[in-house]
Amino acid sequence: MPPVRGLLTLSLLLGLCAALATGCGADKKAAAAVSAVPAKPTCEFPRGWQKLANRIQAPVYCPGWLPDPLKAQIGGPWNNIDSVSPNRSYLISFVWQDTDGGGLFGELHVNLRAYPGVTKIPTCRTGGVDSRNVPCFAAPAGSVTAGGIKARLYTVNQDADTWHYLLLWRRFGNLYTLSEHLAPPLNGPKLKQYLKRELSALVLIRPTTAT
Repeated sequence: MPPVRGLLTLSLLLGLCAALATGCGADKKAAAAVSAVPAKPTCEFPRGWQKLANRIQAPVYCPGWLPDPLKAQIGGPWNNIDSVSPNRSYLISFVWQDTDGGGLFGELHVNLRAYPGVTKIPTCRTGGVDSRNVPCFAAPAGSVTAGGIKARLYTVNQDADTWHYLLLWRRFGNLYTLSEHLAPPLNGPKLKQYLKRELSALVLIRPTTAT
C-alpha cells in the first residue's frame, strides 16, 4: 500500500500545481483585459464648464484631452477666447504658439462651439471688398466616430475656424463643433488623429441651475 499512497500523493500534488498554474494564468489574463479597457474621460477643470452650461442652459462638452501643453481650463493661461452671444451660442478657444530664434513657427489651436436650439449650419461673411454670405462650415470630407459621437468633418471654415479642420454633430436639439488649426507641427493626417482623440475624450456637462 505505501507505493500506492505515494502515487496518489504525487498525483494530488501535480493536480494542485496544475490548478494553481491555470488559476494564475487566468488571473493574469483578467488583469490584462481590465488594463486594456480605456479609462473613462474626465473633465480636469469642471467648474468653468459647469458655469458655462448653467449660463446657456444647455449641455456643453468639456475636453478630456488636448494636445500638450494645452489645458481645457476656462479662464486659464491657454484660454484665449471665452465668448457667449446673446443667442446663447458660445466659442471657447485654447491656443499655444511658439516662435524660436530660427524663425520656425508652431501653433496648437482648438475651438469648441455650440448653438443651443439650432441644428442648421450658421451663415458667415467672407469679409473683404467682395464679402458675401457663406456657410460657416463647408466642404464635408467624411465622418469621424468616437466617444459615442458620430461627427461630420468639414475642411473649409470661416471666422475663428478659418484654416481649421472641424468636426460637427447634433445632439439635444443643438449643434456642436470641435475644430483645430491645420498648422505646424500638425499635417492633415496627424490633425485628423488629434481630432478623433479629442472627440473620444469629450465629457458631457449638463446644466444644474437656472440663470
